[in-house]
Amino acid sequence: MEDKQSNAVPVLELDELDRKVVDSFPGKIVRKDLTALMKRGANVPTFVLEYLLGMYCSTEDDESVAQGLDRIRKILAQNYVRPDESERIKSKIRELRTYTIIDKVTAKVDEYRDMHVAAFSNLAIDPIVMPDEYVREYPKMLSGGMWCIAQMEYFRLEDELEDELADIICEPKKPKSMPKRNAGPEDNPFRITNLTPIQMPRLDLASIIGQRVNFTTGEWIDLILRSAGYEPSGLDLRTKLHFLERMVPLVERNYNLCELGPRGTGKSHVYNEVSPYAILLSGGQTTTANLFGRLNASARKATSLDRTGLVGNWDCVTFDEVAGMHFKDMNAIQILKGYMAGGTYARGRESFTADASMVFEGNINDSVHNVLKTTHLFDPFPPEFNDDSAFFDRIHCYLPGWEVPKMRSDLLTEHYGLITDCLGEFCKEMRRRDYTHHIDDYFRLNSELNTRDEIGVRKTFSGLMKLIFPDEVMDKEDARIILDYAVEGRRRVKEQLKIMAGVEFMDVNLGYVDAENPADARAITVPEQSDGTLVPEAPLQPGHVFAVGRSVDDEYAIYKLENKAVAGSFRFENEGIGGNRAARESIEAAWRCFENNGDKVATGMHMQLKDYLLFVNDMQAKGPSDEVGLAEFIGLCSAACNRPVAASLVIPGVVRLSGTMDELKGLEDILRVAKHAGAKRILLPFSTIKDFQDVPMELASSVSPDFYQDGDVVNAARKALGI
Repeated sequence: MEDKQSNAVPVLELDELDRKVVDSFPGKIVRKDLTALMKRGANVPTFVLEYLLGMYCSTEDDESVAQGLDRIRKILAQNYVRPDESERIKSKIRELRTYTIIDKVTAKVDEYRDMHVAAFSNLAIDPIVMPDEYVREYPKMLSGGMWCIAQMEYFRLEDELEDELADIICEPKKPKSMPKRNAGPEDNPFRITNLTPIQMPRLDLASIIGQRVNFTTGEWIDLILRSAGYEPSGLDLRTKLHFLERMVPLVERNYNLCELGPRGTGKSHVYNEVSPYAILLSGGQTTTANLFGRLNASARKATSLDRTGLVGNWDCVTFDEVAGMHFKDMNAIQILKGYMAGGTYARGRESFTADASMVFEGNINDSVHNVLKTTHLFDPFPPEFNDDSAFFDRIHCYLPGWEVPKMRSDLLTEHYGLITDCLGEFCKEMRRRDYTHHIDDYFRLNSELNTRDEIGVRKTFSGLMKLIFPDEVMDKEDARIILDYAVEGRRRVKEQLKIMAGVEFMDVNLGYVDAENPADARAITVPEQSDGTLVPEAPLQPGHVFAVGRSVDDEYAIYKLENKAVAGSFRFENEGIGGNRAARESIEAAWRCFENNGDKVATGMHMQLKDYLLFVNDMQAKGPSDEVGLAEFIGLCSAACNRPVAASLVIPGVVRLSGTMDELKGLEDILRVAKHAGAKRILLPFSTIKDFQDVPMELASSVSPDFYQDGDVVNAARKALGI
């Protein structure tokens, strides 16, 4: 009873999109519920199943569909060649002299015998002669191979010749002798007598694109998702874009995508089932030779895979479970970085160019909120990658996998969609096109994008546009939606780089302006990341100040110094500095300066009647700093006179035990850190005015300076406190 139910034909109620798809793409569609039904009991490529479904189940009559499904099961059981059954199938062909098989066929030129030869993926009978007419008709066999239904024949030429000769001279047959020459493909008794492609031998791309005008944008997105096996009816636009983003590496050359998120969200589905041109490396394990080719692969017998590796033979290489990525040869990481940057790599004395996209996917085992509190969103990568900001800077887009719903039955479509092979060929053909320039039709990217940022944004935009607007017909609002998503994906990368490497990647306010109205500027944020406003616009409590300075690791960062004055006998205690000697001396110098000069800042402070407590808050976890002395002096003054410093103010500057101040250096870096922390004002000595001419105008105008007399800590405190 259970078997009968499992084999029952599902009932399909056609919706409006189904009817439009049936009318628009005759011969190129299939019911995806039938594909799912057959996949349960048949471990064969999806496009093989969908070819057979299109042949035997292209009807709405349930009884005919049921009969077609039974026939497909028999065909797969009898004719599909599994690797472990190769010898059984060979024996079957020999016994019956002719037999039909289903297998992947790859052809190449044998220039020494002036012929085409073929090899099967599972049937071990290569090399075998491939008739030239099939190669001319199906050239795809020469570039990666294609799945076919092949009529095979077992035929020995010497047997026939000996039979004919014996009949003429009336003599018994002579024992067979070994050939005097080496046996070649022409001597193989197995022959291909007929060949029918299961995959599409070629795609009329124009006919697919030409149908785009008949669908709304929402309908076309739903069609693409249904063709990939997803049911979009319960998804919002943002989630749909996440699913489409997974397909961008299939339509965009040399595209680098990272997706990390919870388990069970179907991260590898697209690369396993949708395109025959993508390869999934489970566990992230590979070798340098496998990925980029062998050093000694210049010999005549070397295959294309030997020479160029996976990146030269596939459109997309996906590393599954990045936590397990491991290269025995650490030089592979450097080769990988170079390839991700420019699509070229060297093996020995040879240089190669390839256009395979790279996808890195894996799991995040904690909430995003908790991860960001302690580390960054690239943390699941292994240690040899985790300290290499240059590697992550090559990633064009970070897809937030935690926003993708876990796969469940209602996310798998039961409706009509393009056959998987048609979708795969569409993606393949769209790789030849470039839509990156269409951003400029409506928008201009802002100055915070560096070259790599711009490349990443443009590639993501181009890929999504190819999927959603392949006919290049798109209005401004459509372009804005795609551009917002593209910028966000790249900014997510930059936010993590900022955490990892500090000042070098502080320009994270990526955005754009309207080409027709430059005053209409927009900066794109990422939902999971704080907006970077460490310095609030509201006034602080008396004694609280924000400092900016270099950490002990030479990274500029923001520090909040929280001073509190209570009744006492002029004692000073502090917490949060740690054991760093230079940082402790900086705070001690500020206290000594307060002892000597504090009462000059304001009248009626009664400094000696109070105790002072300090807590140092390392806002960006960069480690302690010895450049917060001036800020601490002002914080003590603020606590003593119970007067807050100016709102949204940050204070750089070094105070020495002698009471002197160091010359302020690194103004551009200081301003940049202050800006990204949300500061609106900064306290600076007059001597820095000359340095502003070397600071970019956009940066200089973002934080307003309040100037004080050089070396005068009292004047600086008065400026900060508004006295």
